[in-house]
Amino acid sequence: MILSPANTAVEKSPEAYRTIREVADSLDLPQHVLRFWETRFPQIRPLKRAGGRRYYRPDDIERLKLIKRLLYDEGYTIKGVQKLFKEQGVQALSAAAASPVASSAEAVSAAAPPVETSQAPDAGAIRPRLADDEIAALREALAEIAAAERILAQARAPVS
Repeated sequence: MILSPANTAVEKSPEAYRTIREVADSLDLPQHVLRFWETRFPQIRPLKRAGGRRYYRPDDIERLKLIKRLLYDEGYTIKGVQKLFKEQGVQALSAAAASPVASSAEAVSAAAPPVETSQAPDAGAIRPRLADDEIAALREALAEIAAAERILAQARAPVS
């Protein structure tokens, strides 16, 4: 069996630039999310070649991993991550996240300023991550609300 060049995977060096497809696949994210993050985080600056093709540097990829972890695992908002980057600096957060002493979640949390619960929440507020039982309780409450809405809609429906 002869493999065409398209069917063979070439291993790149860690310093090699990556295409948006390679980065999106490695982070398990859609490409449009990476393009959106570029508009919100000036710290991500892929090299753009003719035709607008993006090539991500290793530093860009590390920042994208950090942003993904903060947004998806730690529960930060985009404005919250922007605030962290502004206050702590991307390099400091990246270094804290890579610390071998603490887990990445502990390192990022340690670098983040404490969240005051007495403040009124705003769009840029940093949200603490909810526990699994809290999420389950919220989902259950949402299901009950949806069921109540269905019953109310049936009660309001005209009788034929």
